[in-house]
This record gives sequence, C-alpha cells and structure tokens, in this order.
Amino acid sequence: MAKFLNTSATNYYLEELIKTASERLILISPFLKLNDRIRELLEDKNRLKIDIRIVYGKSELQPEEIDWLKQLSFVRTSFCKNLHAKCYINEETCIITSLNLYEFSQVNNNEMGVLINRLDDPDLYKESFEESQRIIRISDEVRISLERVHPSEQSSGGESQPLSTSKLAKNNKLKTGELIERFVDLGYLSISGDGHILTELGKEAGGELKISKRFGEYFVWPSDLRVAD
Repeated sequence: MAKFLNTSATNYYLEELIKTASERLILISPFLKLNDRIRELLEDKNRLKIDIRIVYGKSELQPEEIDWLKQLSFVRTSFCKNLHAKCYINEETCIITSLNLYEFSQVNNNEMGVLINRLDDPDLYKESFEESQRIIRISDEVRISLERVHPSEQSSGGESQPLSTSKLAKNNKLKTGELIERFVDLGYLSISGDGHILTELGKEAGGELKISKRFGEYFVWPSDLRVAD
C-alpha cells in the first residue's frame, strides 16, 4: 500500500531509494541542482555500474554540474521540454512527489509525496515505471561528454559576449547561488516557485532569458555587469 511522505520523509526515502538501487535508477525532475549528499550517493552507484537515467526540464545545467556529470560513465542525462513531473524509481520502489532534485527545494520548501513499493502495489508501480519510460523516450539525451556552455567569450570583432550566470559568478569569484541571491536583492531576478524569472530591472541591466533545447532555460548577462556589493 502506498505510503504518504511529508518533506523530511520524502528526502529520507529519496536517499534510501538511490542508496538501495542495485540494477537501475531513474530520476525525473524539472529542476536539477544536486546537493552534496545526492552527489555522493550517485557517485557510489556509478562506481557499482548501476544504470542511471536523469531527466530534467527547466533548470540550466551549470558548467560545474556538467563537469561533475562528465565524470560519471553510467549516468545518462536527458532534457524533456515542458516537464513538470517529479518521479524517482529504482527496481523496487517509486516516489511520486512535489520535490524537485534541487537543493533549495530540499531545504526550504514544504513538500508532499507518496512511496510505492513494487511488491505491495505492483500495478501502480508498473504504471509509474511505464510512464517514466515514456518520458525518457520523448526526451532528448544530452551528450555530457561533449556539451558545455561554449567557452568562446569573444566574437570575431572582439566584442564581449554575454555570460551565463554561472560564468559571470566564476569571473567574480562567487558561487552561482550567491550571485543569484545578489541579483534577487538588486531586483534583477525574482523568485518563482523553485526557479527565478527575469525582472524589468534585470532586462534594463542587460539580462536576457535564453532557451536551449539541450539545457532548458537560463540567463545571460553583460560580462561587465557590476555585481559587487
């Protein structure tokens, strides 16, 4: 019988689901920004050569996230347009929840979910697994070994090119999250659910929303944008 999960229980059983996976692991989440604990668990599953599929849909993959994923040979990552489902499955259990694989959500939000066991609810587990497979089929697999925010910062004419949020943060010796918080304080971005939206003030500062088939939505900014306090 399915088990109700509150916020803390969802986080606990998600870790257990990853930890106990012995054959396959499917993680479906619109927003993707993994905390250190989830990264450690996935690295361990990768060492054990467990087949891992991660499907995301709305959050920009930061360069540091890409570099980390490139090191995991048994992790395949896909981008699914208009994804809103959050579903995590191994060969025995499934969690359907409001919780994104996004560290902000895991710490700050109030979440709910249900835990499904394959032996107790075989039909429900089967339907959940089949739907996750459908989502994987319609998603575009990201070739992490080749894809990254393009390093070219200069056009042929020598003009400075806009930088992604993560690149601008790195150039200013900040973490991406720190720069995003600073942009929220400055009024360039506003919080919307688990993500952010560009404000009119942000547009005036030169910010732009970009949409990539592979990496989803992300922001770019003038390379000379002042970010200091």
